[in-house]
Amino acid sequence: MGSDSETERSNIKEKKKITSLAPIAKPLAGKKLCKRTLKLVRKASESKCLKRGVKEVVKSIRRGHKGLCIIAGNISPIDVITHVPILCEESDIPYVYVTSKEDLASAGATKRPTCCVLVLTKPTKGEIGKEDQEKLKADYDQVVSDVSELTSSLF
Repeated sequence: MGSDSETERSNIKEKKKITSLAPIAKPLAGKKLCKRTLKLVRKASESKCLKRGVKEVVKSIRRGHKGLCIIAGNISPIDVITHVPILCEESDIPYVYVTSKEDLASAGATKRPTCCVLVLTKPTKGEIGKEDQEKLKADYDQVVSDVSELTSSLF
């Protein structure tokens, strides 16, 4: 009996997670892509190739930096992030929604929930090692190709 109630609780939590998503959260990453994307965010955070928060991401996009924009799908109020996908499309920057801002924050090594992050292929200041940059670029390319496949299937 104890395991039945546990499964019911996890199902309820999963349903709440799904229902709390914003209606504009498309393209939404699946479980596998979400895991791969958050792993990329973690690596980018370690090598200082990450811009966190709406203000920083918008500033970087307007300055012409290229990368992958990852947006949390459970933002309330939604008005905070509605302009970010439009900026990304104008600048030809791929973007994808993940299910939770808490997961995005923990992957980005911050304690506060984060609405969106921009993963850059190289740091804006300083340099990272060749080996680290090659690993980051390979992971970045793989996630970007998956995101472009997901986006092309929408339209």
